[in-house]
Amino acid sequence: MGVKIMNILYEDNHIIVAEKAVNILSQADNTNDKDMLSITKQYIKEKYNKPGNVYLGLVHRLDRPVGGCMVFARTSKAASRLSEQVRNRSFEKTYLAVIRGTLNDTHGTLKDYLYKDTRTNMSRVVNKNFKGAKEAILDYEVLGYDKNLSLVKIKLKTGRPHQIRVQFSSRGNALYGDQRYGEDVNKHGQQIALWSYEMGITHPTLKEPMKFRCMPPKEYPWSLFDI
Repeated sequence: MGVKIMNILYEDNHIIVAEKAVNILSQADNTNDKDMLSITKQYIKEKYNKPGNVYLGLVHRLDRPVGGCMVFARTSKAASRLSEQVRNRSFEKTYLAVIRGTLNDTHGTLKDYLYKDTRTNMSRVVNKNFKGAKEAILDYEVLGYDKNLSLVKIKLKTGRPHQIRVQFSSRGNALYGDQRYGEDVNKHGQQIALWSYEMGITHPTLKEPMKFRCMPPKEYPWSLFDI
């Protein structure tokens, strides 16, 4: 994947913001499949004709089936400052999701305690006193309905593994296409409808607030809604 294929939303000497395609890894694993970190490094190497290894810091991840906005750090200083924003929750992450069914309220907050089982790589809702439980909080707003599907905008307050998928599934509203947390309502082969829609950061050196947005593909079930 070369320079012309990457969808770059913003770049300067400190950060690069790109759109991750669905089913691309955020970072390489033992599958040797394509990953965003390597693809973006190659983009920088080609565009700026850089010899040797290119530094690029992975600040946050998106699950493999999830597409949308990702930010990378081009210097270690930028990586450190962006990572601190993630830790102190000033790094704003807004997602769009299509969920099964309807919610009782058009907007609200979901609060749970989640535990991730490393053996199965799945998270579940548990009692707050459960060993290893971590608080998970998100705000949501329903943007539209179509038959038995709802379009929801989600602002993450915490970044737990599979958080959005687990919290909605536990309330009987599994995400469209999510076979892991909605195997009883989704069919094999359906693409999960979860998209990293908007990101808000403070630029690591300019100290200015910045927002980036990219739209989900015009495919079903996104195409049901006026986004």
